[in-house]
Amino acid sequence: MSNEQSVSRHYTHGRLEQAILDALAASGKDPNSLTPSDLSAVDEFHIGGRPATVDLGAQLDLAPHMHVLDVGCGIGGSSRTMTQEYGCRVSGIDLTDEYVQVAGALSRRTGLADRVSYRQGSALALPFAAGTFDGAYMLHVGMNIADKAKLFSEVRRVLRPAALFGIYDVVREGAGEIRFPVPWAGSPEMSFVETAAVYRTLLAAAGFEVMKERSRRQFAIEFFRQLRARIAASGSPTLGLQIVMGSTALEKVANMVSLLESGVISPTELIARAR
Repeated sequence: MSNEQSVSRHYTHGRLEQAILDALAASGKDPNSLTPSDLSAVDEFHIGGRPATVDLGAQLDLAPHMHVLDVGCGIGGSSRTMTQEYGCRVSGIDLTDEYVQVAGALSRRTGLADRVSYRQGSALALPFAAGTFDGAYMLHVGMNIADKAKLFSEVRRVLRPAALFGIYDVVREGAGEIRFPVPWAGSPEMSFVETAAVYRTLLAAAGFEVMKERSRRQFAIEFFRQLRARIAASGSPTLGLQIVMGSTALEKVANMVSLLESGVISPTELIARAR
């Protein structure tokens, strides 16, 4: 089995759309009348959720006339946030076919199907012509991709000159073993966490100039502190990322938080401009 097949299997749920719709109904939401914010607890599958998406988008100079690429779009949460907040049109691509199908279904339910679209495919062979996009971003994607040089060269190929590429990935910040499972991988064979320095080097080689870098480790620690406090006060929510992560969700999150707090990993933003 190839790494891409293993990654797709890791994320495949089997009945994800129905599980989300059931949780929405149990939470008092009408699945036939949804806003993107109704879904933010379950469709923003990265540390910090919707606020982290908005923070990244704010640095990309997004505007309504722009066509933007979402690399590793998941079930579409970030694309719906970006188009709602900044008015841009977004095309998403993801390895996992179920994610692509659910992303489309949820976008139709939120009335955004005319602004977002999704395709199943590999980030290492993007199915788009050169110079298609005015910008691109990816959130918590690189940890599953070994060949980041190819990833970045493909993103550069489909971007117009001077377009911005925003990355929000978990990177290695300190020494220490990564204990599995974590949200992005059940075993070491699927995990390719690198340092921000490696990202900078590979981005430069692919034709980008890195403009900004920001560790969000303290933001992440505070995010999980507040999440624990809410759970302690009100119990675990019916609608949450445990639906996406499955039965090992608590173990995955506990391992990741331990790595964050010990300084082994950090969610980090990089903003690069295509030369």
